[in-house]
Amino acid sequence: MRISRLVLSALCLSSPLLSGCVPVVLIGGAAATASVVHDRRTTGSIVEDQAIELRIKNALGKDEEIAKQTHINVTSYNGIVLLSGEAPGQALRTRAGEIARGDKQVRRVHNEIQIAAPSSAMTRSSDSWITTKVKSSLVGLDIKGFDPSRVKVVSENGTVFLMGMVYHKEADGIVARAQQVSGVQRIVKLFEYLD
Repeated sequence: MRISRLVLSALCLSSPLLSGCVPVVLIGGAAATASVVHDRRTTGSIVEDQAIELRIKNALGKDEEIAKQTHINVTSYNGIVLLSGEAPGQALRTRAGEIARGDKQVRRVHNEIQIAAPSSAMTRSSDSWITTKVKSSLVGLDIKGFDPSRVKVVSENGTVFLMGMVYHKEADGIVARAQQVSGVQRIVKLFEYLD
């Protein structure tokens, strides 16, 4: 674990493109190390995804209307950004997408923000529970070489977004498992396929 932290620290110090690195090293600890070992992204991509999320969240927060009127989650996986949540109108939804696309490290943006009032704390809590149940359901997936930590699961108002670098066979198994989880109303696949 100490070697992994040293490698991450060296990466951070040697590359100005990997901003946002210190939180990974200081906060991530052993969990980040384990995730890096099993992840199909490079260590640099993992760190950059966290930096992308932070930059976009900060940019959205600087827009007064977006900050006050919306509930937007930003998730990045291998430079592909998912915007989920709610905005009261199309103009704010569109503007949030434009802000995300403005980040130079972003390869693609999936703007899944719904036109609606921001979700309640109860709905968000339910979504967190759905995410936990979907992630847990993937642990027993019997596909050779599959590691559930390679799948990013985001839930928003009963919709489950699945991200990751997977093979088609893995994606089929992941979706089949997620469909069996109570509370899941819809599944959106945002995978990058390796085959």
